Amino acid sequence: MKRPNIFCLGFLLALAGSAWASSAFDEEPVIWREAEVVFPAVPAAESMQAFFVSAAASNRFLVDPASITVGGDGVVRYVLLVETPGGARNMTFEGIRCSSREKRIYASARRDGSWSPSRNEAWDKIRDIAPNRQHAALFLDYFCPGGVIVRTPDEARDALNKGGHPSNKMW
Repeated sequence: MKRPNIFCLGFLLALAGSAWASSAFDEEPVIWREAEVVFPAVPAAESMQAFFVSAAASNRFLVDPASITVGGDGVVRYVLLVETPGGARNMTFEGIRCSSREKRIYASARRDGSWSPSRNEAWDKIRDIAPNRQHAALFLDYFCPGGVIVRTPDEARDALNKGGHPSNKMW
């Protein structure tokens, strides 16, 4: 009885494995595409809900709970209001991409109750630094706990109501 050549058998197995590996990994990478963005109505400041950013923050930060959406493109969109101690207000319509830890401003509110679309369409990395920490707080504590997007707008609203997402709480 003739014994099979171990070298040939090993070669054939390696060849079959490399064919499987190349077919499994040669697929085209998925290219992210942003969904069409629909601007919400400019909310009244009274409908906004404050959220905690930092003990060192002198500004007050608020989100309009009714404006929160969770898009199929993986973006949480919301209206943000920043109030300074001197009374100045800045309202923007923004989005956060949890998968890439980025943010974008779509528009700024005008006094007449309309939106002024941003000319900058770039997504910027969210950094957890004292100035402008509101985006890091929204990302870490409310909209993307553990870097994972909330499933629904109600989940995001619940996190705002509770002062943070339940998955971030240590019991």
